[in-house]
Amino acid sequence: MSENLDKSNVNEAGKSKSNDSEEGLEDAVEGADEALQKAIKSDSSSPQRVQRPHSSPPRFVTVEELLETARGVTNMALAHEIVVNGDFQIKPVELPENSLKKRVKEIVHKAFWDCLSVQLSEDPPAYDHAIKLVGEIKETLLSFLLPGHTRLRNQITEVLDLDLIKQEAENGALDISKLAEFIIGMMGTLCAPARDEEVRKLKDIKEIVPLFREIFSVLDLMKVDMANFAISSIRPHLMQQSVEYERKKFQEILERQPNSLDFVTQWLEEASEDLMTQKYKHALPVGGMAAGSGDMPRLSPVAVQNYAYLKLLKWDHLQRPFPETVLMDQSRFHELQLQLEQLTILGAVLLVTFSMAVPGISSQADFAEKLKMIVKILLTDMHLPSFHLKDVLTTIGEKVCLEVSSCLSLCGSSPFTTDKETVLKGQIQAVASPDDPIRRIMESRILTFLETYLASGHQKPLPTVPGGLSPVQRELEEVAIKFARLVNYNKMVFCPYYDAILSKILVRS
Repeated sequence: MSENLDKSNVNEAGKSKSNDSEEGLEDAVEGADEALQKAIKSDSSSPQRVQRPHSSPPRFVTVEELLETARGVTNMALAHEIVVNGDFQIKPVELPENSLKKRVKEIVHKAFWDCLSVQLSEDPPAYDHAIKLVGEIKETLLSFLLPGHTRLRNQITEVLDLDLIKQEAENGALDISKLAEFIIGMMGTLCAPARDEEVRKLKDIKEIVPLFREIFSVLDLMKVDMANFAISSIRPHLMQQSVEYERKKFQEILERQPNSLDFVTQWLEEASEDLMTQKYKHALPVGGMAAGSGDMPRLSPVAVQNYAYLKLLKWDHLQRPFPETVLMDQSRFHELQLQLEQLTILGAVLLVTFSMAVPGISSQADFAEKLKMIVKILLTDMHLPSFHLKDVLTTIGEKVCLEVSSCLSLCGSSPFTTDKETVLKGQIQAVASPDDPIRRIMESRILTFLETYLASGHQKPLPTVPGGLSPVQRELEEVAIKFARLVNYNKMVFCPYYDAILSKILVRS
């Protein structure tokens, strides 16, 4: 398969938004945007370049090309964020306190409103700026209307008729307070329920200049609400268009920066080598080999891809560059990685506890759930710099022994001996080491479960949870579903590129 994809049947998905909406969207995906731009730019001084396979010679690019590439990255990141992040929302832009931008904005706004106040204080009042503001308010209100809002559209057009308002101003018959009253009433009709309180407060403002200032402030919030409503309404219909759009945008980036698949190639090569040498035998996919023409079986491209995605859950994010095609989801993969690390510790502690305790104690659902919640709470801050796993596991060991002794006492079983407590505490503390056998077993079984779920095509019901993972089954299945969604969407967008790269890699295998 050719690496240069046919772009003729890729539809443009996305129109230009208002400036406010774009600012909110860009802020929301700023991290992904910056990271992807860094990945596609050539930097000969970077120590990471030693690891990057040079698939194409370096070339000089113009500033215009870099800007165009950056715009393409931003647009692709925005479309991706809207589709992948179900909780994605535009938020009003809030400038940092004491920042230069905020100070300049405040100075300019104060000058504008002071000028308006001076004009309205003249005798007779000058309404030039006020009428322009009414015109802006009119356009904003009309932009909130749906096609079927004919009556409201007629009301706004009739009451906020700028020609008529100008005539009234020239003849000294303009009642600006009456216009403001109509505007506030219309805002109350069109706003989301969450804005009712802000609109109600407008009625308490009697001075015209502060009133107009607050009206524009609330209208800005209503614009954000409308944009979020539009996003939630069209999200179900965006999936296929977004796949085509992201692929098209990435292809455009690839044409400007031909080395934009170098880290992906390295990532897939490593996955292929790991599978071929069976270096990580415990994580090998079931049926990972496809029958070949010779004695040596060949790797399945699907198995290599699935194994490559599993490697992202063991990634060294500080030392290794992330593959370009999954870069926009790096934070999500990293979050899943942290969840799995916590789940591994949790599962290991519970496995050790239930193995040491009296047989049957783990079958008591209430006790098992209570013990799990205690350990989960103590592991909550596991990935903060101030967290010390050894110390926390010592605390967990003490708490677990108390709970087990209490449960045995209530059940009328033999008490938990001091020797057993010492052994249990020691085994729980040993889980702090990445080389601890119990911890490695849990990690291996978790990865096996995730690989099996990927290989199953994400069909329900989920695969059977491996032995020892039953206490954390619910948490593990939640992670598996999130992981599979990320993988599935990424495959939909970039599978043609993966197929092209793997077709060359597997021929050499």
